[in-house]
Amino acid sequence: MIAVADASVAVKWFLPSSDAEQDGDQAIALLQAVRDKRVVLREPAHWLAEVAAVLSRLTPATARGDIELLHAMRIPVVDAAEVYTTASKLAIALNQHVFDTLYHALALLLPDCMLVTADERYYRKARSVGTIILLAELALP
Repeated sequence: MIAVADASVAVKWFLPSSDAEQDGDQAIALLQAVRDKRVVLREPAHWLAEVAAVLSRLTPATARGDIELLHAMRIPVVDAAEVYTTASKLAIALNQHVFDTLYHALALLLPDCMLVTADERYYRKARSVGTIILLAELALP
């Protein structure tokens, strides 16, 4: 299974589950599936910067180490012009920020790939375009 996990999923790898941060266990299960090679992740070029920004704001005491762990994972990134043009089309059509649609665009361009998101607002707007699934509903191999 090939997946793109957006920033709403990746930050959950480092945040404890709570009422404010739901589906942390499911996010960790996805990370374990990547480690076990049951899931292959691909990310757009900006993903680490976006996740680093969120972690720096939410967990400043651990952000540096968390960012180093993410970097050490060496998740392959795709930095093709087609990702940006597709993201732009999605952003316009869905009235969303390009940073959100970059993940979706990449998932659309990779064969047999799905976007995994914990962002319910984005999911509601975009669910009819390609394969997109809420983290809470993800069934792992």
